[in-house]
Amino acid sequence: MKRKDLTPEQLKNAVVEGMQEKRGRDIVALNLKGLSGASTQYFVTCHGQSDRQAESIAKSVEEYLLKNYGLKPFHREGYENKEWILLDYFDVVAHIFIKSKREFFAIEELWADAAVEEFENVE
Repeated sequence: MKRKDLTPEQLKNAVVEGMQEKRGRDIVALNLKGLSGASTQYFVTCHGQSDRQAESIAKSVEEYLLKNYGLKPFHREGYENKEWILLDYFDVVAHIFIKSKREFFAIEELWADAAVEEFENVE
């Protein structure tokens, strides 16, 4: 299945799978469809236990989507400090944090009107 065949829901699930490959913690998808000010359909958020793990999770998402769907992010940032890495796939934006930055920026609270889907931690 290539990019044109992926629905936003399928893309969100693919991002989650990429995060789970490297044990992203507390993965949450926020459904932003129809919310004022939203520039995408989904935010998918997780955290790693260290900056090294956050970088590994982000690279896993990129590799998973490239290998399975031929997709590269339209924009990416945060690899320099590895505390908050953002991968923009247009319909889905992945946010990979270290835990302290996730708590500080509290994206889930900023978008409290969004429907929330939680995913199990992979051990």
